[in-house]
Amino acid sequence: MLGKTANGLYWMYRYLERAENTARLIETGQRIALTRSGNGDADWEPVMQTAGVAGGYHAAHDSVSKEAAIDWMLRSRDNASSVLCSIDAARQNARLVRTALTHEVWEAINGCYMDVRRVLARKLGERDLTPALKSLRQRTALVRGATHGTMLRNDIFNFCRIGTFLERADSTARILDVKYYVLLPSVASVGSSIDNVQWETILRSVSAMGGFRMVHGNRVTPPEIARFLILDRRMPRSLNFCVSKIRDNLGYLAQDYGARLPSHDIVDGLAARLMANEIDEILELGLHEYIEEVLAALGEAGRQIEIDYRFAE
Repeated sequence: MLGKTANGLYWMYRYLERAENTARLIETGQRIALTRSGNGDADWEPVMQTAGVAGGYHAAHDSVSKEAAIDWMLRSRDNASSVLCSIDAARQNARLVRTALTHEVWEAINGCYMDVRRVLARKLGERDLTPALKSLRQRTALVRGATHGTMLRNDIFNFCRIGTFLERADSTARILDVKYYVLLPSVASVGSSIDNVQWETILRSVSAMGGFRMVHGNRVTPPEIARFLILDRRMPRSLNFCVSKIRDNLGYLAQDYGARLPSHDIVDGLAARLMANEIDEILELGLHEYIEEVLAALGEAGRQIEIDYRFAE
């Protein structure tokens, strides 16, 4: 496959996942703000830090407000990682690789693009925000469904999956970090009702509440939630699940092309580290420090994949 085609597929699915994950972060910020005292504006600074868009926001705004932060993350053209810009970028990449996609996938991404442009044509009020976020998640899910239901399991599919799971792992790590390291009001809140509500909010933000209760019942504790979102290989947004899928799809590429490349070793090393630790060891090390290490390894893997498969062509 040409490097530019691999690049287009990889980034199409990264941008789709980024749009959905940004919507999930906004929902997380909203839910956590409900458990906090005050007007809630200050709660949006760490949410934007988690999304990696705080610097751009401050360059364009003098102060942080809930309304401005949500609009910046949802629909600002000056924020390249906003939902609107991410969907635009996903469709542009889809156009570049149109012949590699099935008709159903192309229709799904086109429908997603048109629906998001319609919904985000104007600034959203409080009443319209929840249905808008729900619509976005449904539209991106349709693209994934069309991909799974109609795409041949070849190198095209593998690059789509690698892009999806790299972005998803990055997002899950950042959502965990915003709760544990930034949003916790104080050390005194650990184990309190506020702390537990916020942990449950994290589960809901990644659509994991139902799965968690299937495994753990009503025993909702921070260590069990952290274990579920980091180590459980059955949970499709856990770090371990995502890294395992990246490793699998890179392995399929190695079989297709008859070559094992440096990015494979990076991901294998990350997978081994994830599976080697128990949650008590991770928490003792420091969840924030552990997440920083995972994010650094994911970034290194992404850069090496672009080099290995000649995305610059």
